[in-house]
Amino acid sequence: MYDNNDTHTNYYKIIMAIGIIMSSLWVIFVNSVPFSDFSYYYNMAVNIANGGTWGDTYTSIGYSIVLGGIFKLFGASVFKAKIFNIVLTFINYLLFKSILYKLDLSEIDRRVIFAMFVFIPNNIFYNSILGTELIFTAILLAATNLYMGSMKFKYILIGILAGLNTMIKPFFIIFFFLIFLVDIIKNRKLLSSIKNSLIVLLFTAIVISPWIYRNSKLMGEFTYVSNNGGIVLYINNNSQNDKGRWMPAEDVENSIVKTKAYKNANMTEKNKMLSAEAKKWIKAHPMEFIDLGFKRLFNTYFVGDDVGYSIYGSNISYNLQKNIIKITNLIRIVIFGIGIISILVYSIVILMLIIKGKTDILNRFNVYSVILFFMFTCVYFITEGQGRYSFPIIFVFVYWFYNVLKYIYFLKLQFTNTD
Repeated sequence: MYDNNDTHTNYYKIIMAIGIIMSSLWVIFVNSVPFSDFSYYYNMAVNIANGGTWGDTYTSIGYSIVLGGIFKLFGASVFKAKIFNIVLTFINYLLFKSILYKLDLSEIDRRVIFAMFVFIPNNIFYNSILGTELIFTAILLAATNLYMGSMKFKYILIGILAGLNTMIKPFFIIFFFLIFLVDIIKNRKLLSSIKNSLIVLLFTAIVISPWIYRNSKLMGEFTYVSNNGGIVLYINNNSQNDKGRWMPAEDVENSIVKTKAYKNANMTEKNKMLSAEAKKWIKAHPMEFIDLGFKRLFNTYFVGDDVGYSIYGSNISYNLQKNIIKITNLIRIVIFGIGIISILVYSIVILMLIIKGKTDILNRFNVYSVILFFMFTCVYFITEGQGRYSFPIIFVFVYWFYNVLKYIYFLKLQFTNTD
């Protein structure tokens, strides 16, 4: 139950204030410059704000559409985009705090988990990155908040939020399946679980349908939210990719992008051609695919290259940059590593209780967070590994990392009392 005690309320206000101050100081003094994908999102937002076209169906532009609306109201600049990031960070604080108060936790548990979430380096330096992660995370936390609550029509609202996030990251349409799995594991009611998940899928489809119609009309054939799924599969699943990271499509042996048929195709046709080639390679090289998959996961969870994006083009000295990267990577490896081990152990507990038919004793958020982790993990095992892709589930890692610390603390107390 929510505690309105002034001391408790002031604690969260102070933690959030310090977090926002640290984020603001980072943005002010680390004057990073957007590049690559981040430059694309920014330029697309400026174009949208100025009444230009809304992309060519190649990639999803949900973030650019929102940022374009901000620019339309307040004018376009990189600094204003970073201010918007800080606003999103504050929203994420509030949403995560609300989630914690829906869980069966002691006040000290909530306080420690919340402080860890606010002060983890990623939640500070991401404010200077013009990427999709902050807004995507805000919507994910909002959907999580709804799911953990008991609001009427919550599955409709979750479906709407899932649709918005699908406009940012197209794979998020599978979120309805996560809802189905959590519901069926916890409640063991098949029809109810199917109904709830289908409501989510239906409203997700309703939200993205205007954009699918727009893209299909542009291409003259059915076209999904974006057309870059094929290229991502292709450049990450081939015999020349040995790191599980991005590579130029032209460098793939006998690359299809060099063929006349590819060059003459439209975006949707190119997407299909690339997907077909990638799937063909995967079928012919199953062991190499699995090897690349684990490399992609290592890149996603244990390579903190994302902090480099936040200092790109800034005037920070090389030595200071190295130290920042080392420290943030160490924190990341410890929290993510212990968090993942804890998740894997608990997933075994879930399986054992499923077999015994005793899943009603499971904690809903525990089941939800474990399946959410596996959802992201499966996507990036197949597609591409980058440090920034793990950002949306930092709240999951922080939660499970704390559970391990708490467990170790209680074990220590038991041994102490025994002595």
